[in-house]
Amino acid sequence: MKNLHQPNGGKYDDLKLILLNMWTCPLCNQQFKNNSQPHSCNDKTLNDFLKNKSDIVVSLFWHFVDRFRSIGHITIHPTKSMIAIAADTRIAYITRIGKDFIDVTFPFKQPYNENLCFHKIAKVPGQQQFNHHFRMYRNENVNKEV
Repeated sequence: MKNLHQPNGGKYDDLKLILLNMWTCPLCNQQFKNNSQPHSCNDKTLNDFLKNKSDIVVSLFWHFVDRFRSIGHITIHPTKSMIAIAADTRIAYITRIGKDFIDVTFPFKQPYNENLCFHKIAKVPGQQQFNHHFRMYRNENVNKEV
């Protein structure tokens, strides 16, 4: 089995950070800003998403995560169909891990059409949310604009 450890030698299980003033689900220990927030409890693990993936795409994943960590504390929440990245709230969703790319969706309250890093911006029907779709092929794709 491929070694899916973080580049710095840690294991995926080491990713959960204790954040103050967060509600913790008693079943899965995930932390959330809102009490009793709906979520998927332990349906999938990070390993489920990264197993059998190329070294290139696993490296892209960890680079993306490490860039967010350089900004502040985050947690990683594998769900049924994607991987959520959260600070106080969920701020990005890794929706697809391909052979040589990672698709990420950023939910914002307004469209940022001037940012060329997003290949698609779509309003979520019935909400004041705009999903910004980003595809990462290389480490350099995660720049100041992202």
